[in-house]
Amino acid sequence: MQDKKIKEFKQQLKQLLSLKALHRTRVVLSSGKVSNYYLDARIVTLSSKGAYLIANIILDLIKERNIAAVGGPTLGADPIVGALLILAKEEGLPLSGFIVRKKAKAHGMRRMIEGPPLKKKDRILLVDDVATTGRNLVEAKMALDKEGLKVEAAVVLVDRGEGAVEALRKANCPLASVFKIEDLL
Repeated sequence: MQDKKIKEFKQQLKQLLSLKALHRTRVVLSSGKVSNYYLDARIVTLSSKGAYLIANIILDLIKERNIAAVGGPTLGADPIVGALLILAKEEGLPLSGFIVRKKAKAHGMRRMIEGPPLKKKDRILLVDDVATTGRNLVEAKMALDKEGLKVEAAVVLVDRGEGAVEALRKANCPLASVFKIEDLL
């Protein structure tokens, strides 16, 4: 029954992303590449329905993996992490969250990784909304590696299919996606 529910959630999320977040217009991406479409996933990740669907789908993927912490590069990961933490609590799963800044703060504690302290034995999952080249996820993984932390894998909502899988493979981090961009176009 759970598989049927998750399949239904994926269909609803696909529809939300296609109808609300996909813009068919020429844009320059953060990678510098020019694209004929833009996926503004935050329109969905920052909605109550989208956050709920995403958290259920990703939590289903990781339930049996003993993941201790989820997080990723700010800003794409922020709402996903928040939704996952709330749902994990409701389901009685111990889970911590973290956010990786683009660069360490110049004041205060000068952290690059924000959130409860992570332990070297923790199994960590990176999350993000959209992956193009994978640069943000690789940089987040490198920040965690620098702290001696072990990243198990990364999960994104949508893989644009422009090198992220390969970049993360080189960084020793398998990447899974809920959707490929072709699923939404």
